[in-house]
Amino acid sequence: MQINEAAAQQQETLQPTPTAELQIIQARQAADFALTPVGQQVKQFEVVQRKGQMFASSTIVPDTYRNNVGNCVIALEMAERMGAAPLMVMQNLYVVHGTPAFSSKFLIASINASKRFSPLRYEFRGEEGTPSYGCRCVAYEISDKEHKDPLYGDWITIDMANKEGWTKKAGSKWLSMPSQMLRYRAAAFWQRVYCPEISMGLHTVEELNDAEYVDYVEVPSSTETKRQSHKAKAQQEANGFLAEAKAAIAQSTKSN
Repeated sequence: MQINEAAAQQQETLQPTPTAELQIIQARQAADFALTPVGQQVKQFEVVQRKGQMFASSTIVPDTYRNNVGNCVIALEMAERMGAAPLMVMQNLYVVHGTPAFSSKFLIASINASKRFSPLRYEFRGEEGTPSYGCRCVAYEISDKEHKDPLYGDWITIDMANKEGWTKKAGSKWLSMPSQMLRYRAAAFWQRVYCPEISMGLHTVEELNDAEYVDYVEVPSSTETKRQSHKAKAQQEANGFLAEAKAAIAQSTKSN
């Protein structure tokens, strides 16, 4: 009898409690969810978020990313797409008038390090100090060992810079270092033609600094313009009728 009671007590001890059973079920559900595509995405997001928190707490990242996990996560994603070091991307990604942009030197370095093209080279024409002074980039695909098919970019000249207004902005580097600015702009134009995916469609800092920003003005469509015109005309006619009615009433009052 005592043996049976001891066995029953031992069996009760081995049986999991309701709380333990719930924990086991939750663990199994979590493990099953982690194997699904959505679970994998959640796991990756958690990992990236932890990396972002690490960079956000660093003291060597630029101020744009310090204590800003969101900006760090975006930079991490861009670095992964570009195959670059996250810190390098953070140090060369700037926000100009609310728009992200890469520095030209980083863009050139990314092209040269892509191993898809030969290093960028620059050709100049015209006399320095004249409007015809210009530069263009040239490179070759890495498979073109004999350099038979050069990849030329557009010519960027001082005349173009003057017409676009790049030289007229206060503190413009086009006035103090025109040759360097020609190289930067020629490289940006070349990259936009032959490998736009490297910059993921972003402009360079120098391009955004040279751009002219104006206030947004909404221009109504032709249909909206006609509707407003008809409305104004109807209002004008109504005001005319009202004025005539008042004049008639006044005249009638005088006659009486």
